[in-house]
Amino acid sequence: MRVIGLMSGTSYDAIDAAAAGLSLVGDSVVLEPLGMVSAPYDEELREALAAALPPAATTLAEVCRLDTLIGQAFAAAAVRANGELCDGRAELVASHGQTVYHWVADGAVHGTLQLGQPAWIAEATGLPVVADFRPRDIAAGGQGAPLVSLVDLLWLRGRSGTPVALNLGGIANLTAPDGTAFDTGPACALIDGAARGFSGGRLAYDAEGALAARGTVHEPLLQRLSGEPYYALPAPKTTGKELFHLGYLQDALAGLGTLPAEDVIATLTLLTARTVADAVRSVAATEVVVSGGGIRNPVLMALLAAELPGVPLRTSDELGLPSAAKEAYAFAVLGFLTAHGLPGTVPTSTGARHPSMLGSLTPGRRGLRLPPAAERGPVRLVLG
Repeated sequence: MRVIGLMSGTSYDAIDAAAAGLSLVGDSVVLEPLGMVSAPYDEELREALAAALPPAATTLAEVCRLDTLIGQAFAAAAVRANGELCDGRAELVASHGQTVYHWVADGAVHGTLQLGQPAWIAEATGLPVVADFRPRDIAAGGQGAPLVSLVDLLWLRGRSGTPVALNLGGIANLTAPDGTAFDTGPACALIDGAARGFSGGRLAYDAEGALAARGTVHEPLLQRLSGEPYYALPAPKTTGKELFHLGYLQDALAGLGTLPAEDVIATLTLLTARTVADAVRSVAATEVVVSGGGIRNPVLMALLAAELPGVPLRTSDELGLPSAAKEAYAFAVLGFLTAHGLPGTVPTSTGARHPSMLGSLTPGRRGLRLPPAAERGPVRLVLG
């Protein structure tokens, strides 16, 4: 089955569309990467999305407008991926959508909201769409994240030692071989927010860590930020830009005087490296396989390596899974599992009461013609 996975992460800078050939062979799900296309949000939509995200106030009218516009943008990416990567022969689309709110209170997740109406994708492609992956796990008592944990566990099974999958997006998350999985805290979220804030919106992120490289860590700010209670919470746990946003940083800067942008960003980069390293050490990792946009920041990667002496850092590319497309491929797999009547969660990763089959299905032009339900789920993922 050819499946297109659509993903836009917490950095909300672009939509990634990865195409995969997927099949069930014995006890394995076989993934043949067919490539990825990436479509940046147009500037007007990106600004509207940024203006509506917490802690900003918004209206139901704006939520409706964003749901439509994001759905149309995802639809365009899916059409392009089908044409360029699948020769027009894709059979299913799996769309994560754009997370705009993750409702966390008193250590529990009560709800989540991803925008990007899947009807636009189904209409544009003619294909059935699996979307809205996270709520089912939350309804079963889970965190609804990190959902890539099942794919990580299948993929890294059999490697020696304690290999850990680490994603450095807006938020960092990891998966350990025993099923422990959680958001460690910010990866690029605060760094990106500082870059935009200090540049008046001219910079979207710290390209190649250039600002951090010119800065000096401000110890009082680092100590203040390191005291965030989230870091001490036990797994499973999830977070997002509801907590780690520009306003959060501005509150932390209060009373510290005027600091150069480079020093603030250097401090935030070290904060990310240290909190991620603390999380990696907590699961006794012997190897870290890294993906996500953060790997393009050499300063962050160097600091992370320094915080984890003796623990090899490898990109997912080295193991055959393109790091830029890993999460889009992961949701392609999750959509494929749903189409085959199989669960897409690991309770030890999300804290749910039981595994759940994920997502809601929107029919394509030919209705829902799903494959026969599989008798059992895979125990490993093999790259074809």
